[in-house]
Amino acid sequence: MKALVVYSSLTGNTKAVAEAVAAGLGEAATLAPAAEAPGPEGFDIVVCCFWVDKGRADKASREYYGRLSSARTAICYTLGAYPDSEHADMVDARAREDLERNGNTVLGSFRSQGKVDPNLLELMKEKLPPDHPHAKMTRERRELLDEASLHPDAGDLKRARDFGSGLLALAG
Repeated sequence: MKALVVYSSLTGNTKAVAEAVAAGLGEAATLAPAAEAPGPEGFDIVVCCFWVDKGRADKASREYYGRLSSARTAICYTLGAYPDSEHADMVDARAREDLERNGNTVLGSFRSQGKVDPNLLELMKEKLPPDHPHAKMTRERRELLDEASLHPDAGDLKRARDFGSGLLALAG
């Protein structure tokens, strides 16, 4: 089985998770940044790894998986929110919809919390209207961002490797 793990990363979080997924896939895996990734031809599965931007996969990732058609895929992503949150569930559903729209099959998904780019936080503070939930730094939001800054940790990366290993059985 041959697997292609395509990633886009802003802070390095998603790249680390993609590398762990690829390690779980072993010699079957080819790892490539979205901007340089080959097409899906010749691969049994394409794992789309992205960072979350405005509740969706980042632009480079969406552009890449917009090129996929009738492929067996999986998704993995990093986000500042908690991985078991409603927000993460919404991101998961949107990514699946985007992939399935082109006839792709999504075999599974993996999500990990990850630090948010400080430049993005500053931009949100400056550009968003004051009543926007991301414009204010509440105590709860600070706690969430502090927790996110600790991820992906060793446990997250182990779960990502295990996810990759599990894909071998699903796609094989």
